[in-house]
Parts: sequence; structure tokens; C-alpha cells
Amino acid sequence: MRLGPFEVDHPFVLAPMAGITHSPFRQLMREMGSSVVVSELVSANGLHFASEKTLELMKFTEAERKIGLQIFGEDQTNLAAASKMVEKLGADFVDLNLGCPVPKVVRKGGGSALCRDLPKLAGILNAMVQSVSIPVTIKIRTGWDHTSINALDVVRVAADAGVSWVAIHGRTRAQGYSGQADWDLIGDVKAKSPIPILGNGDLTTPELAVRRLRETGVDGVLIGRAALRNPFIFRQAEALWKGQSIAPPRKEDYRKFFVRQRALLEGGFELRKATLHAKKFLAWYSAGFPNCHEYRKGIFETQDPEQLWNDANTFFFEKSGEREWDFLQQPFLMGGHG
Repeated sequence: MRLGPFEVDHPFVLAPMAGITHSPFRQLMREMGSSVVVSELVSANGLHFASEKTLELMKFTEAERKIGLQIFGEDQTNLAAASKMVEKLGADFVDLNLGCPVPKVVRKGGGSALCRDLPKLAGILNAMVQSVSIPVTIKIRTGWDHTSINALDVVRVAADAGVSWVAIHGRTRAQGYSGQADWDLIGDVKAKSPIPILGNGDLTTPELAVRRLRETGVDGVLIGRAALRNPFIFRQAEALWKGQSIAPPRKEDYRKFFVRQRALLEGGFELRKATLHAKKFLAWYSAGFPNCHEYRKGIFETQDPEQLWNDANTFFFEKSGEREWDFLQQPFLMGGHG
């Protein structure tokens, strides 16, 4: 099937998540079946000043394709220059974050704030599209607050500028990550949009991802937090979309997954940083297990990576039975990410 300008296997895409969708995790999710992956947001202003930390976020491997690098900012010149850098690095597309609700971003006029000034946004999108030959995509929210729902207006501005697709998180900036995503609105925008629309928000299970896709007619859906609970969700959603049955992954599937994630983290980061990232993921995975609070406390007290993973093996695999893994198929929402 086609998703905007790309030929892909299915319409289920890994959502960009700050602090999570770094290169090792993107590669892992491609291996787990995500059709497209997008980086965590990267500051165009940071790239302008050649920040080493910012440049580090731009790294990716061939195994991640189709890969988009997501940038954010408020300065047209810097955003166009950052787009050129994304193209020079060889990414498949550049994605502009227009949904970030974080105060330090919107105070400067970036993220969600840019959608409040459509003439400025039009200028930025035109400059970005004209500066590169790769596709430009954007991710937005439904509006600033419930009194200023303007997703369709933003989509029309994007279409006029030549943007390839718009991903819509079904909440306003004022909602942050509270309340429920408005999929009725996403479907309404899709029905009126001249360009492809991807939907995002509260897709907690493969069944729900397929249902939202079919109900709204969107071209694709972004799955974020649920992949931290059930990393098999992309393969499961693809199977359901194709009319096939799915079986829940068992303990051994997760055991293999952990081994692969450790290898990718330690291959992509120096050991100290790899261990810090591992602690975050292991803490998320443990939610709902018996004695998870005590285990999480131990995670952040452990400094030795070998002990960290040995303790994880004991907690998840030696002390848990098959029945205890059933809850991993239940809805999961972690504050802060769609």
C-alpha cells in the first residue's frame, strides 16, 4: 500500500516520543513490524548552533528505513536549514513538530503555538518544502484549546505548501495528554482533506488501532505508548488488518525481545547511557507485575549493567508465570506520549 509518497507494508507507524524514539528503539520497532519510524523531536535552533547533543539525536541506521527525522522550532530560516540537514543526512523525510505542548517550546512560538499563526506557518512550510527534495510532513493537534479547533485550517495550509501528510493527535494543546483523543474530529478532517491524514491518540490495543483506521478512513495511524507495553502491537495490528487471527505473545517472546533490546542499546550508546535507557524501559515494562514497585526501586539503585539485566531476568522470567503476562494485552497509557 501507499502511505503518502511511500510504499509500505501496512499503515501502522511508530509515533515520535521524546526521550524514547532514539535510534536503537526505532531499529527495534522496525524489527517488530512498524512500517515507518520517526525520531524524537530535534531543535532546529540547536542544529543552527551545532549543539553536539542535538546532532547526536539526528543519527540513524539503514535498518530504520523508512525513517523521518522530526524537527521543531519557530524560526523560518533555521527550520529550512534544518530540513536541508535532514536531507543531507539521508533521511527519507523531514517531519515538523507542531503538536508539542511543553511550555518552554510554545513560549518561544514553536510546537503547538505555530498553529495559532497560520500566515507564519504557511511561510515556514513553504520554505521547508522548497528547501528540500524529500517529503515534508507535519504532526499537529486538533487546536490550541476547545474554543480554537483549527486542525482543518492547518491541513489546508499544509496542502497548499506541498506537505506530504499531516498526522493529527486528537487532543488540543490545552488538554496535554489528559482526556480522550477526539477521533470523530480526526475522521471529519480526513473526509475534507486534500492530502493524506494519519491519526494518533489512545491506540492502546491492536484491535483499537485497526478499528480507528477503518472507522475514520485515515491513511495510517501512529502508535506510541502502547508499544512500550506491547512491542508486538505492530505485527498484531497488521495481522488483524489483513483479516488474520492473532495470539498474544508469551514469556519466551519477551525474553528474546529483551535480549535484542539490550544488544541494540549497548551497540548504539556508550555503556552508561545504554544502562540509563534500559532502566527506563524496564521500569515501564514492569508496570502491573506483582511487586513491581519494589522492583522499580531496585532498578534505579543498580549501577552495574550486568546486575541490572540479571535482576530483570529474575523478575520477569524466573518469578513470573505465563498467566502473569496476560495483562500486557490490556490497555496501557503512560503520561506524556501519544
